[in-house]
Amino acid sequence: MTVSSIDLALAQLSQEVKRLARELGFSACGITGVDLGEHPAYLRAWLAAGYHGEMEWMARHADKRADPQALEPGVLSIISVRMDYLPPETQAMEQLADKNLAYVSRYALGRDYHKLIRKRLAQLAEQVTQLALANPELAAAFPAPLHRAFTDSAPVMERGIAQLAGLGWIGKNCMLITPKAGSWFFLGEIYLGLPLPADTPFSRHHCGACTACHQVCPTQAFVGDGQMDARRCVSYLTIELKGSIPEDLRSGIGNRIYGCDDCQLVCPWNRFAPTTSEADFHPRHALDRASLLTLFAWDEATFLKNTEGSPIRRLGYPRWLRNIAVALGNAPASLEVIAALEHKLASSIGADPLVAEHCQWALDQQQQRLNQT
Repeated sequence: MTVSSIDLALAQLSQEVKRLARELGFSACGITGVDLGEHPAYLRAWLAAGYHGEMEWMARHADKRADPQALEPGVLSIISVRMDYLPPETQAMEQLADKNLAYVSRYALGRDYHKLIRKRLAQLAEQVTQLALANPELAAAFPAPLHRAFTDSAPVMERGIAQLAGLGWIGKNCMLITPKAGSWFFLGEIYLGLPLPADTPFSRHHCGACTACHQVCPTQAFVGDGQMDARRCVSYLTIELKGSIPEDLRSGIGNRIYGCDDCQLVCPWNRFAPTTSEADFHPRHALDRASLLTLFAWDEATFLKNTEGSPIRRLGYPRWLRNIAVALGNAPASLEVIAALEHKLASSIGADPLVAEHCQWALDQQQQRLNQT
């Protein structure tokens, strides 16, 4: 048994990994080692600036995020995969323009991606392991190779890993962008106890002089190219923030009730983005065209029923109402909107101060707008 024969077997296995990934529905697959290069330094500087806000878990697990072997001792290479999620025929720009409609980030219109992608990754990891063990030389050298799958579910530097695995570059909007496919995709990883040969990192940056993402950001969250103050980001404000949304940022939220896609919608590279073939990522409960008042009328039981298996469920009902109240405060003046806000305010006073506060703010905005007409 020679080193060269093991290297050849690992090279052949890496090609099988990519073939199997395609068969499982992943749009692209790349491989990198465990040295994450400059990405950990960027993370530490970002955390030191406090841009992570209330996401204390980012700082708490920074060491494991920066060093794959600190998270999973025994990992020797990392498989990075991409899965497209853009649903077909969703009129995002039209929905954003109609302030009576609710805008939900495209990734959250369907079922929760975590379970689907993690299941596919687990299948891929198991297949790769079986192929390795079926090779006598690899089985002798690596008798029990580690394999663990992740998709936004552990302290993993997903975009940095994907860039090093050759899947794309990290753009000025902090998203991973890939030529001919844009950025409408999820990422997933397999930490593997086999030293698969690494692919060439994606070293070129194709944003050029374009700053469309920075200009369109409704809350001016970007503080530099590839740098964002998450505390100002609409996705952070509507999803991660547990308490009151700062008043000076509420008008910028517009009708976005869960997440924000503006920096992707204006990105020129997303002209090439394919739509997903995964039915689970297609819209449920008409979330791609629902009115704010319709969603505001959901009681808690309806919310829990309609968000079963959805990433939106993690908000909880009070923050769902908080977000919609802000959007209603930004909606055109309407007696119907005022009546809905007054009704929800009356039921939340004493019961839920967070909802009551945002309903009162929205009522004030509506009344001022009505008085100006």
